[in-house]
Parts: sequence; C-alpha cells; structure tokens
Amino acid sequence: MNPITYKTEEEIALMTISTRLTSETLAAIATMIKPGITTVEIDKFANEFIRDHGALPSFYQFGGFPYHICTSVNDAIVHGMPNHQILKEGDIVSVDAGAYKNGFHGDQAYTFILGEVNQDVMQLVKITKESLLKGIEQAVHGNRVGDIGYAIESHIAPYGYGIVRELVGHGLGRDLHEGPDIPNYGQRGKGKVLKENLVIAIEPMVNLGTHDNHRAEDGWTIRTNDGKPAVHFEQDVCIKRNAPLMLTDIKIIEEAEKSNCNLNSSYY
Repeated sequence: MNPITYKTEEEIALMTISTRLTSETLAAIATMIKPGITTVEIDKFANEFIRDHGALPSFYQFGGFPYHICTSVNDAIVHGMPNHQILKEGDIVSVDAGAYKNGFHGDQAYTFILGEVNQDVMQLVKITKESLLKGIEQAVHGNRVGDIGYAIESHIAPYGYGIVRELVGHGLGRDLHEGPDIPNYGQRGKGKVLKENLVIAIEPMVNLGTHDNHRAEDGWTIRTNDGKPAVHFEQDVCIKRNAPLMLTDIKIIEEAEKSNCNLNSSYY
C-alpha cells in the first residue's frame, strides 16, 4: 500500500499549477485530435506542450513506460501505448496525461469521440462522465472511500455496464500514485475516512460489456475481454470540509472539444 499524505495549503497551491497544466494539455489535445492522425503524433504534441510549459510528463519512464501520455482506443481501457495506427471516424480515444512541476504531479483523463458513433457508445461516454461527477460529490471530509465508490457504482449499475475492479483511482502528490486506493465500487460508510487536504484522483473505468479484461501483448495496454468499447474519465480533487476542491479543470477540455468539428460532444 502506498503511503497516504496530507498537503499543506502551500503544497495544494503548488499542486494546482501541475493539475491545471494537465487540464490545459488535454484541452490542447482536444483542438488537434482528429481522424487521420496517429496516437504517436498526439504523444509528441503532448510531450512538447508539457515541456514548453516548464514541466515534465509524469508518465514518461514511470515503471518503464516509454511514452509521455496514455492513449487507449476503443476496447483499450487504460494504459494504451501510443502507436502508428491511424485514428478513424467512429473511434473513441481515452487520453490520460500527467504533468510534474514544482515537485508535484497532476493526473487527468478524458475520452474523446471522433465523429459519429452508435447510441450505445454515446450513452456509455455520457454515463461514465456523470458517474465521475457523482463520485466527486462524495469527496468531502468525514466521508469514506466507500462513499465515492458507491456513488459511482450506483450511477452505472442500472445500465449493466462492466466496472473495472482491478484498476482504481489513487492518492496524488509528490508521487504519482499515493494512498489510498479509490475503487469505482463500494459500500457507503466503508473504507478509509477521507480527511481534509488529502488529494485524490477519481477515475471511473467503465466497459460497455463485461468488466473482465486482460493485458495486451505490448505489456501495458489493458483491453476488454469481449472487445467492446471502454471509457475512462479522471479528475484530481482535494478533500475539504464542506465541498470538494477541484484541482483539474474539465470545463476547459469540454470547451476545446466543442470547438473541434471532428469531435462529437452531442452527449452533453
């Protein structure tokens, strides 16, 4: 188990710089991602963007990962390795990015829809994003980890989607992965107590079909066993007494997404 750390107000201010840059990176990607390019091109773009802003890509060489962001396409749930396969109309692409600056990490993921997809996929994206917001609402002092998982699971369960259980959210700070683990399922009133100035990354990973998954031959990409699409959203949140303090900014990504005619944001 990774250690749990609580931040000072000064450290939270520094983290806000890293988390905001991570959001800005995803917003910049939202302006350029389109059918006809490769995820390697997106990786190069993200690397340059993060470094041009005085930070380092958090994922590069983390555990030996050889790229700067994760790009998970269609049935890839998370940890997708950028490659030279050309993106096409109808793909969904989860981009997970991290920025390290001033001694702290930011970590955020967003799923983009390239052009037209069927309504089942559109609904999966919509419900997964909504479940993230439901989980965030529970990220307040005095609640428990299980309250977050329960909120996410309860929103998803009526649709019969598969919630990935082996992969979870996590604490965040000077290390990319700190304690506690934040599962996307759980029981109300169970798990570790959430205390003020704990920073966590909440990240539902939801499959259209079964929750069962496997690691691909590249050693990194996690794929659905049934080959059906998966969606991943993530935000960084600081636990506070009355309401969660959002450190990442999903709204600037959404605005950039709406400005790109190659992306489908009609699920709002």
